[in-house]
Amino acid sequence: MRVLKVVAEGQITSFRYPHFMQQIHPTYWMPPPSTIYGHISSALGEWFNPAGVSFAYQFTYEAKVKDVEHIIVLSPTGERSKLPGTDITKVLEGNVNPFDRELLFRPRLVLYINQPEWIDAFRSPRYAVVLGRSQDLFTYTSIEVIDLEQADRAYFEHTLAPHEMALQFGRGISVLMPRYVDNERNRAPTFQQYVMLQNRVHLPDSERLQFSNVSYGPYWIDPSSAVDKGSHLGLPFLTFVDEAAS
Repeated sequence: MRVLKVVAEGQITSFRYPHFMQQIHPTYWMPPPSTIYGHISSALGEWFNPAGVSFAYQFTYEAKVKDVEHIIVLSPTGERSKLPGTDITKVLEGNVNPFDRELLFRPRLVLYINQPEWIDAFRSPRYAVVLGRSQDLFTYTSIEVIDLEQADRAYFEHTLAPHEMALQFGRGISVLMPRYVDNERNRAPTFQQYVMLQNRVHLPDSERLQFSNVSYGPYWIDPSSAVDKGSHLGLPFLTFVDEAAS
């Protein structure tokens, strides 16, 4: 499979859990698929049809830290504004609400997309390169088209995979993430269960428990990746929408 391989690096980023509003903003350890969709759209300069688009990635960071930020919640005081030439009818006063935000230091994303024809868009992105919040600037350090191969063995690490691969991995963290935000339906989000894998796992592994009803391989691998125990880096591809929904 011919794919576009993009390496992006930054100083800081954060992927906030969508249901935390105040006091603390924890971060996902990896970017949700909806964040990847927004990142690709930023390079293309427009929202794209997600049908038929698949991706895989490796995501690493050096440390997770906390910073104190604040939100100013505005409310009207009931008094009329005396500012000339404005449409403001009431004076607003704000309450400062501090909260802790988790940040990922020195993040690095290696993104594989099954759309090699998008290479020019990433070489000259339409908008500023960010991942996560609008202030989390990134830089593309490598952009190339490569050919992936299939193999019966592979190792996986620092990646997001379909939840059904948790039985193969035998480890990882189950997580519910926003998969896609539909801008044609008033930004309606869809969520899906995934498994986050950080430590390296070889598949198949005869030393680990294997399930007879689980199919192991073949896997897509990056032949340019480092070799460990005779295996290359495996890539679990994800999609933004189901084929039936496209």
